[in-house]
Amino acid sequence: MGIREDLISIIGSEHTIDDTEALRPYSKDYSFTKPCMPSYVANPKSIEEIQEIVKLANKYDIPLTPSSSGVHFNGTAVPFQGGIIVDLRRMNRILGIDERNRAIRIEPGVTWKQLQDELAPRNLMALNPLLPHPQKSALSNHLEREPMMIPKFEYGDPILNLEVILPKGDLMRSGSACVTGFPDKSASKGVVPQGPGIDWAKLFQGAQGTLGIITWCIVKAEIKPAVNKSFFIPFTEAGPATELIYRIQKGMIGSECLLLNNFNLASILTEKWGQDFEHLKQLLPPWTLIFILAGGWRYPEERIAYEEEAFEKILQELGLPKPSTSLPGAPGLEKTLPNILRSAWPEGKIYWKFGFKGSCQDISFHTPMNRVQEFNEFILQIAAKNGYPIDEIGFYIQPLERGRICQFECSLFYDPDDSKTIERIEKLYIGSVEALIEKGAFFTRPYGPIANMVYDRAASYTIALKKIKEWLDPKNIMGPGRLCF
Repeated sequence: MGIREDLISIIGSEHTIDDTEALRPYSKDYSFTKPCMPSYVANPKSIEEIQEIVKLANKYDIPLTPSSSGVHFNGTAVPFQGGIIVDLRRMNRILGIDERNRAIRIEPGVTWKQLQDELAPRNLMALNPLLPHPQKSALSNHLEREPMMIPKFEYGDPILNLEVILPKGDLMRSGSACVTGFPDKSASKGVVPQGPGIDWAKLFQGAQGTLGIITWCIVKAEIKPAVNKSFFIPFTEAGPATELIYRIQKGMIGSECLLLNNFNLASILTEKWGQDFEHLKQLLPPWTLIFILAGGWRYPEERIAYEEEAFEKILQELGLPKPSTSLPGAPGLEKTLPNILRSAWPEGKIYWKFGFKGSCQDISFHTPMNRVQEFNEFILQIAAKNGYPIDEIGFYIQPLERGRICQFECSLFYDPDDSKTIERIEKLYIGSVEALIEKGAFFTRPYGPIANMVYDRAASYTIALKKIKEWLDPKNIMGPGRLCF
């Protein structure tokens, strides 16, 4: 038999795709990654089927590319060298909710909407990034280390344990999920990520499917606050806001804390694109610090009261006015915002990053917060030199780990049907990343065309990574051409 017949024998003809038109959507995404057609798409439903597909790939030396979302932004599921895409969306079960230990076991096809909807009746919530696309896999966001909006140390790494099929077809579990009898007869409940010894789960984070196929993860959940109070602090520049963020996080108060410029905030709040967006953008201050106080199940009002007192004291010390609980152009937002931020983007509504021109390219990196103003001005200078309108750039600053560092993200918007614009924005994107690296920006998640820029500057790290890849995947079947492989 050939590859097609073997795939059909494993998963059935209805879950094996080789029609050219049906394959075409898998060849590209919302990034500048060069389109590449797969030869097949396989839709497995079980661990055993995935193992057989991996063994088949080893037999025929054919590349495998795992995919778990209905939408992709960074080229992570584009099959650089063709082969088989393993589409994991049929594996979409929530395998367990451990309310006592606030841990959830999810398969790769579970979307953010599905997950948050399931947790809501239990007064729990998953720790999601900023307004993820409704078709985005919650598991893949965790693996890609997308930043969470609650900047606590304990949320810096929300993955507890995982199960992975290695490139030769072997099955491995990490942390306390590896003990005999898990999950039914395991006292550990799989909630301890470390060990025995090495924390293997970290090896697969950010690996973009090049070291194995994750079949489930256990991730942290949190109690959904019973009471919330939202604040909107306006700033004319980003720099002064970072001092306030430092002080808030040093005081260890509050829940969600993030900084948005008026372009991104207007994109999030716009109901009807066109004049509504422009009008709202003009009403909003250049920058807005969003800060939410949250009270859990025990004495929530009392908690908010003493944290608000501490917050107001910080504002006084910095000479800032009393914080506003309302936002111009968005009446009532202070009441609805906490639930908005703790949910996926609504289905059926234009995704907030697509409303302006149809698509966008994000530039995301880590930096100490005291360099936010410097990087903001630097990016504006680069954009202006390249003819990109500086008032059409979205900025998002997310403090991490109590303000120890932050993710700095800027978004460049463009018309995906305009080839000349795409070429110009791609050039701007690559040139900006290269300049930012030279200036000290740290790209923890290098994708597609910028991966080589990062790995070429980290020789010893790259050599070690290639040795691990060779050990786990001697035939280089998992995501070849991706990262530094």
